[in-house]
Amino acid sequence: MNFKEFGTILFVEQYEACINFYKNVLQLNVNFEKADLVSFNVSDGYLMVERGGFSSENEKSRQQNPVVLRLDVNDVDEEVSILEKHGVAFLNKRLEFEWGIIAVFLDPDGNRIELGQIKER
Repeated sequence: MNFKEFGTILFVEQYEACINFYKNVLQLNVNFEKADLVSFNVSDGYLMVERGGFSSENEKSRQQNPVVLRLDVNDVDEEVSILEKHGVAFLNKRLEFEWGIIAVFLDPDGNRIELGQIKER
């Protein structure tokens, strides 16, 4: 198959808060907006945020949401510092693995997001 693009659709309950978070805190560029969804540009793909999910005050369990949004960056520590200045609270600022480093935080709906710094391949 010849796919044109890869995208992820995230259904959320706290729609306005999530749109604000992805647009103004993570500073993702908007591809387009409709009445009940916003599509954000993410590298060579997109993240579409739509109404219709459910939120959690804490991190959603894997049974509630088995997906993690991973945003790979050049320097996890630098990006953590920037996001903290925008009010992002991290569950973990730095977890090291043999393949790289991650930092973990949540969106307003309780969806897990990781910043990833992959070691050179």
